[in-house]
Amino acid sequence: MADLDSGHIFLTTLAPIKGAKDDPDIGVSYEQRVRIALAELPTALQSPATQNIGLNSPFARNRRTHLARMFVLSDVVYNGRNAQNPVVATAKGINPVDPLPIDELNAPYLVFCADIDAVTSDGAPLPHNLTAKQQKEVRASYARELWNTMGPELKDIYCNCVGFDDVTTADDFATYLDRCHVETTMPFHDYYLELPKFNDLPVKSLLAAVGVPAAITVLMLLLRILGCLNLPMLGFSTLWTAVVAGLVTAGAAMFSLGYALRNGAKPLAPGKYDDLPSVLKALYTQQTFSDFIVAHQGADPDKLYADFAAFLTEHKPQDKHAPTQTPGVISIREQGGISI
Repeated sequence: MADLDSGHIFLTTLAPIKGAKDDPDIGVSYEQRVRIALAELPTALQSPATQNIGLNSPFARNRRTHLARMFVLSDVVYNGRNAQNPVVATAKGINPVDPLPIDELNAPYLVFCADIDAVTSDGAPLPHNLTAKQQKEVRASYARELWNTMGPELKDIYCNCVGFDDVTTADDFATYLDRCHVETTMPFHDYYLELPKFNDLPVKSLLAAVGVPAAITVLMLLLRILGCLNLPMLGFSTLWTAVVAGLVTAGAAMFSLGYALRNGAKPLAPGKYDDLPSVLKALYTQQTFSDFIVAHQGADPDKLYADFAAFLTEHKPQDKHAPTQTPGVISIREQGGISI
């Protein structure tokens, strides 16, 4: 399920931030410059505090980003010593004060996480599965979309990162972001109207595939120990039967383990109306239709019928692209909340 699940790419990138050796005369560290650039980046207009600012998030300029987050990772968190039995540790002469090896990053990193539609064009149907090459194409397409819609903001942030100096075009940024890409092993979200068909594991069949030859192996060894060299009537050697059954058991166990891992790695199917344009259209329709219901309480049938026809013509529920709610706003009633 790496990166891809439910028709979305869960993108994670880590870009190393420059150090003092990259510019000894720098007055403010590159890490601090990144933090300042991130602090100046407006967030989405989804709370009273952010609405008063009046500036929407630059990530809301595209129709693929469900969620985006950027932050500086100065170093990994130290979780303490590995747990161990104190009696055994004392017997082995292990010093409990010794912190043991501690993982450290070689530099601070700019972390970028995004949950995006796994498509190369806005509003395209979400895929159930993609090859590694196709996933790379989706990530590259998204990187180019970011560059084309929020290039200045990206330059202000990433100019403090190692290897970004030669990035001047959307294709350059796509290549750079791909170099910074790391595998995501846990999705950031999933919302379903109906739960998908899960990739159930045939546990009973797999247990039988391993258990039956294993039982035969044990039985043949017991017969051999008890002095039965050959199987009655069949004439097979109990020793060689045990060997063959043991090999079959090992093979079945390896196959079952591999099957379980492959089954667990399968992405779930995309949910119905799970792409961002559909989600925005659903929010828009929910609000406009609620207003319609309130306004037509007690209306006579003829007027209700005529006005509902006008509602369908005006708001076009079947068209997920327009009119719709603008990305990054909490309501269509806010300034700029509707995209025509």
